[in-house]
Amino acid sequence: MNIKKLHYFSGITISIFVGLHLFNHLYSLYGADSHIEMMNNLRVVYRNIIAETILIFAVLIQIISGIRLFAKKRKTESDFFNKMQVWTGLYLAFFLLIHLSAVLSGRLILNIDTNFYFGVAGLNTFPLNLFFIPYYCFAIISFFGHISAVHSKKMKNTILGIKPNKQSYIILIIGIILSLVILFGLTNGFNGVEIPKAYDIMTGK
Repeated sequence: MNIKKLHYFSGITISIFVGLHLFNHLYSLYGADSHIEMMNNLRVVYRNIIAETILIFAVLIQIISGIRLFAKKRKTESDFFNKMQVWTGLYLAFFLLIHLSAVLSGRLILNIDTNFYFGVAGLNTFPLNLFFIPYYCFAIISFFGHISAVHSKKMKNTILGIKPNKQSYIILIIGIILSLVILFGLTNGFNGVEIPKAYDIMTGK
């Protein structure tokens, strides 16, 4: 199996988890308790030795193959969607590396539950939120941007009168809107979330 196929299949595996994860984040619109309740339900699916092992290997493959593909294609792609696929892939590799390291460190070193509060501590603390707001927004937008770029290559059929190229733009726009909606929920409508003292270590307090 060549690097492109490895990247493709690891990407599909990760996308299933990301889909569940983003669905979970939408529950933040109903408050932290609802988000945590949904997370606990979803953890039955993905927080077990088999699912986690597959996911970690998929992430590692995605990062390594993604960086190699970026190095190979960054100077040769000229089309908008091809360029977007290359650069969003690089950002996602960066994000996955940081995010996976943070979650594993929280669980194995800090011994804290990597739940809603673990994820949003930086988002709701100034000046850390100056980094974490674009960090999370760009991750969601890059995820949908990457999908829209792949869609532009693979989809050849018109759907409901919408041509493939426009379908790809719609996917990208959905990603931008979703990133803003999720950010709204994770910051309690931009009013901020009260972080429990157990998570002060995340903000340096």
